[in-house]
Order: sequence, then structure tokens, then C-alpha cells
Amino acid sequence: MYDPLVDPYIGQDVAYPTSYWADNTEHITPFTHLQHSIDTDVVIIGAGYTGLSCGYQLAKQFSRDVVILEANKVGWGCSGRNAGFVLRGTGRLGLAQLQHKFGIETATLFHQEYGAAIENVKQMITAGNISCEMQQSGYLKIAHNLKLGAELPAQAEFLRRQFGYDVQYLSAAQLHADYMHNHQAFGAIRFPDCFGVNPLALAQGYAQLAKQSGVNLYTGTPMQSWARSANGGFTVQTPSATVRCKQLIFATNGYTAKNLFPPLNMSCLPVLSSVIVTQPLSAEQLKLSGLNHTQLVMDTRALKYYYRKLPDNRLLFGGRSAVYGKDAEKAIYPARLLGALKTCFPMLSELRCDYHWSGWVAVSYDDLPRVCQAQPNIFYAAGYCGSGVSFSTQAGKRLAQLAMGEPLPALPIYQSALQPFPLPALRRVGQQAYYQWGRFKDRFL
Repeated sequence: MYDPLVDPYIGQDVAYPTSYWADNTEHITPFTHLQHSIDTDVVIIGAGYTGLSCGYQLAKQFSRDVVILEANKVGWGCSGRNAGFVLRGTGRLGLAQLQHKFGIETATLFHQEYGAAIENVKQMITAGNISCEMQQSGYLKIAHNLKLGAELPAQAEFLRRQFGYDVQYLSAAQLHADYMHNHQAFGAIRFPDCFGVNPLALAQGYAQLAKQSGVNLYTGTPMQSWARSANGGFTVQTPSATVRCKQLIFATNGYTAKNLFPPLNMSCLPVLSSVIVTQPLSAEQLKLSGLNHTQLVMDTRALKYYYRKLPDNRLLFGGRSAVYGKDAEKAIYPARLLGALKTCFPMLSELRCDYHWSGWVAVSYDDLPRVCQAQPNIFYAAGYCGSGVSFSTQAGKRLAQLAMGEPLPALPIYQSALQPFPLPALRRVGQQAYYQWGRFKDRFL
């Protein structure tokens, strides 16, 4: 499997990974490879949510001439591999942590921006008439032990009081009666404005919307190199053509290859998240597990599990995976996830796994993403920490505004670049140490 910390290039025209999404999404008419040299205003690298949203905004709102270059296929990276959780937030810091770090006024601005991100996703779905299997039924944050369950009422009250966020506290008994018979669930907070989607269908819908707005999108067209021109613009070299542009935007996030833009690569830790999808649950299994709903679910572990019921009654269940890309397909990782699912729901002991795949999420050093101008006329957005379906769409919009010189909201994530990891060559050593600590914490603390 492609590994951004090992491989100098991402490849060209690589097929989608074998996944539930790839097998159950109606694929759009393929885009073409770039075969001839061209000039344009803006080149965007990467046709995931960020790049497609940015291109759409630049073309539609600002009438810019935009070219998107995608090495493989639309949504080939994290945009087509994630669990489809459209959440109100990004990074790894909740509102209480943001308040502690930045103060209540800034935390309130974060909350508003995260809400705007969800609305932006909905607006793009409506504008493009995107068929992406929306499951708008809420998100459950599950306490996985008694200690954390006892803290949930105060957390819910804090969110209601400080931010006017209409969350609901659910006791363990309420959770069991209304939502699930999870043996490791000790209460929950329900967030009302989050929903599930088919993430690959969403990415493909964004691509069609961008195309309709005038964006020139080329797949199977990796950037091989780039250089500044004497006039302050850029020359981008692809396998078959050269593109000359005035501005260059990297929308590669966790898939940024070593040689593509080193300052971005060294400021992210690519972390594998792994997903399984089970066989369809029978009516009896749905009844016994209590999972006859479409809530998004994530627990409070340091190494979190997340899951949801899909429209065909299969369970999607995900969590952390291998550390190195070369180990991603090892059988131990789907077996661990299926074992964890059955530990939570022992009544599903006969359930089998029909799909398994993995993808890279980009973890930032301070657990927050950035949208920034890294160098004159070079921009990027990255570091969503595995929670980027909604915010990456918003980040694309903010990137477009930034490239056009418009002011962004007064949030720290829009005021600076990502901070490079200290000793970046040892990022994976630190990751392995964190995994050991996380397993200990989740089991004993």
C-alpha cells in the first residue's frame, strides 16, 4: 500500500481500493488524462473533498480558470475511503479543550465555523443533486467505561450552556432502550446535526459539480515536479504535459508524497485508519443488538472505535490499524476490528466480515488543521486528524477565499501554517509509543 512517509511518488491511475464504497457506488464517467500543455490561473493538486470544493468555489464564485490534477481517480485518497461521518468538528480537540486553549470567544467561533461546514456540505449536495445516501439521524458519543459515563451529564450541560448546542445526554439505560445493546456503553451524548453519507459518492458528486462550474479536472495525471517561474508563477510537470499557472494549491492532506511538497509532508503524521463492513444483519440480529437505527457512533477510547448501520443493514466498524503501509493488508487488522465489534455486541458472534480496507488520515502536531498560504502564491489545507468530511469541504471554500485575498474568520487555524513535527524522521516511533499508551489507558484508566 502507498505510504507517504516511504514512497516518493503516489503512482498514476491506480484503481480504487477494494471496498464497500467502490463496489456499491455508481461510478461517474471517467475524466481524461492531461495530454497537452496548458496555461491556467490556478492549479490544485488532489481531487478529494478539499481540492474539489476549492476548485468549485474558485470557478463559480470568483470566475477563475482552474485546473485540478489528480494522480489516480476522483476521491481515491481519504475522501473515498472514510466512514462517511459528517461531524460538527475537525482535528482532535473538542469545544472544552478549545475553550481551555483559546478562550470562550474563540471556542464559540470554532463552534460556528464547524456548523457552517455542515451547512456547506448540505448546500453542495443540494446544488449538485448528489445522491450520496444521506442518513440524517444524529451522532452518539459513547462512554466506554463507568468513569467516563459519569462525566457525560456535565459535558452535555457545558455544551448547552456555553454554546447553545442542543445536545442530549443519554443514560446507559436510555441508550440501551433506544439505540443499542452494547456491553461496553455507559451512556452517551447525542449530537443532533451530524449525519452519514456514502463518501465516495459524495466525492464524485463534488467532481461533477466542479466540472459544471467550469473546472478542468484531469485524473491519472500526477504532478511529477514543480518550479517557480521568473514571472512569479509556476510550472507544473506531469507525465505528458506542462501546466503553467499563477497560483498553486496542495489539497493532498495525508496523501502528500515525500517529494511533492516536503514542508507539508513533514508537518503531518499519516495514520492508517482501518474499516470493515459486515454481512447484512438479519431482522433478529438487529433486534438483539438494538442497532435498528442510523445513528453515527464513536466511543471515548484513546484508540477510538466508530461504527454505523448502512442502508442495506450491514455494519461499518472502524478503528486504528497498522503503522506502516506495507502491513495494512495483514489479516490481523480486520480480525481485531471484528473481534472488537463482537466484544461490544456478543449477540452478533456469528457475524462475518465481507469488506476490509484502510486509508491515511493526517494528524497534525497540535491536533488542529490549517488553511494557509505557505509561501507566496502557494496554499494548502491539511491536518484534519481523521475528522474531515465536513471541514475539508469548508477548508476548500476558505482556501479559495484566501487565494483571492479575502479575509478569513479570526480563528487560529487560519492564521498560521502547520507546525513541523520535531525530529520528523521519528514520527512513527512516537506513533507506536502512543498506541502502547492508548491501549493501556483504554484498558485500565
